Amino acid sequence: MAFVPVSVAGRYTSRQRQKNNSAAANQLEEVSVTARTLGAVALCFAAACGCALAQDKPVELKFSHWVPPAHPLHKTAQAWAQSIEQASGGTIKVAIYPSQQLGKAIDHYDMTVKGIADVSYINVGYQAGRMLVANAAQLPFMMDNADNGSRAYDVWYRPYAPKDMPGVKLCLMFVHDPGTFHSRTRISTPEQVKGLKVRPAQAVVADWMKLLGASTVNVSAPEAREALERGVADAITFPWESIYLFGINKVTRFHIDARMYTTGFAWILNPDRYNSLSPAQRKVIDDHGNHYWAYRVGREWGDFEAAGREKTKADKAHTVVPLTPSELAAWRKSAEPVVGIWGGEVRKQGYDPAKLLTEFEATLVKYGAK
Repeated sequence: MAFVPVSVAGRYTSRQRQKNNSAAANQLEEVSVTARTLGAVALCFAAACGCALAQDKPVELKFSHWVPPAHPLHKTAQAWAQSIEQASGGTIKVAIYPSQQLGKAIDHYDMTVKGIADVSYINVGYQAGRMLVANAAQLPFMMDNADNGSRAYDVWYRPYAPKDMPGVKLCLMFVHDPGTFHSRTRISTPEQVKGLKVRPAQAVVADWMKLLGASTVNVSAPEAREALERGVADAITFPWESIYLFGINKVTRFHIDARMYTTGFAWILNPDRYNSLSPAQRKVIDDHGNHYWAYRVGREWGDFEAAGREKTKADKAHTVVPLTPSELAAWRKSAEPVVGIWGGEVRKQGYDPAKLLTEFEATLVKYGAK
């Protein structure tokens, strides 16, 4: 109802005031009735949703990953599973299988396609030639942090997932906190990599190391320590705290103090298993596969890895190698050809690499990851 100044209201007749009061009362009554009606509708809708979930057939999803239970990713996966169970009214339970219980790390994509696992954690760069668009997150010096980086990665990549990830359904994308180069001997310039045997974090970093004259040793994270212990590898690209978690700190002593790369990861779903769920259950899964959860996974893992850098600095058995501005510039320069290699690969798949990178970098800037 409009506010009327006193000077104007004083000119109103008694009959006019009565008419206005009556109209106001009618309006209030209409609002009250409308509010009661909407409230009743909302209660009925909530009850209907609750009943729908309560009537859904209980299911148990198998979630397979390959890191140990002490890893922060496992703890976040547990929280994710608990949230799904609660949101589904107990009709969806998620059984988590860590430490490669259902299969090797490199096989998790195919395990999901085949239904060995319903949900899997994958490294998008473990298998060369696959998920080429997703590999944009693997390019050196691409982003500065894991939390906002994960959110931006998920937002940007989602439209490309159906074509880039055939045979599976995307749940969410994320990255770890930027990793670096860990070695048996002191390394500070890209020229010193020549002749080394390097275990790369993923396919794009593998291309980078090869360009620098290294040979690459392609083993998964759980197998990396053994490769270093046996002398099969001389160095490794890895995030900071995980070198302790996987025991790599026992065989490497020198660590470059730079944010050199990130690795792209995804939680993926078997599409047949997803489609077998009721509409209400699928909505629960959809609500847990978005950039909000991507941010949480990236943040919790990122905080864990960032703490490892300070731990390594304080560890007298290790040397954190600072880079001069010219040394850092040399590393950045050495990585430029890798962008061209990636661009050629995605171009063969029908994409415009310049457009992809422009979109991705703009999204990273928008979310504070670059």
